[in-house]
Amino acid sequence: MTQENKNTEQKNVDLEEIAKFSALASRWWDPEGEFKPLHQINPVRLSFIEQHANGLFGKNILDVGCGGGLLSEAMAERGAKVTGIDLAEESLKIARLHALESEVSVDYQCVAVENHAADHKGQYDAVTCLEMLEHVPDPASIVKACAEAVKPGGLVFFSTLNRNVKSWLLGILAAEHILGWVPKGTHQHQRFIKPSELFRMTDEAGLNEVDINGLIFHPLKGFTLSNTDIDVNYITVLQKPLT
Repeated sequence: MTQENKNTEQKNVDLEEIAKFSALASRWWDPEGEFKPLHQINPVRLSFIEQHANGLFGKNILDVGCGGGLLSEAMAERGAKVTGIDLAEESLKIARLHALESEVSVDYQCVAVENHAADHKGQYDAVTCLEMLEHVPDPASIVKACAEAVKPGGLVFFSTLNRNVKSWLLGILAAEHILGWVPKGTHQHQRFIKPSELFRMTDEAGLNEVDINGLIFHPLKGFTLSNTDIDVNYITVLQKPLT
């Protein structure tokens, strides 16, 4: 690793965030634990990705901020060749162990996406970066690296939280303090990203918007996609131009 890459890795990481997720690592695969919302939302995210990618079988995919491997494993089970990267080594240990137990092949690596993209430019058919941008100091750097890693014509998927009063009420007050869906302090509202802000980052990275959907919770249906309500959680897909 060059000194430049070392500096990149050290700069764009919040050590408190890494410590927070490392402390919860052993509970990644407990569907009733602290990551219950991710277990519930994962099939919806996977369906969105699979639909836009025209299937995952045989696709080479990079999962950025893979955590304990919920999405990485799900994509690998559908025949994708998945590389999952994260900077929380404890989470990766759990991901590797679960993949071994599940007999699913995923290449997990503890590396920053900026460093990985520098060594794997234009290698991936698709890059996923879900529920991660709101946890780093410089999300634009992550967006740029994801764009570098994907092939011309390939797809990049981001999901994050919108920043407004409604997202504070539902994403922090309700989810963390009233319902206890996620541990208190999981999110910092000032780090939530408005779609307009994300699209400025993706424009600068040379990606073209394809679609955006809200990820909304219905008391009877659970999490579903919405093409009108992107007030709280949202997921978007973008494409790297062929030329």
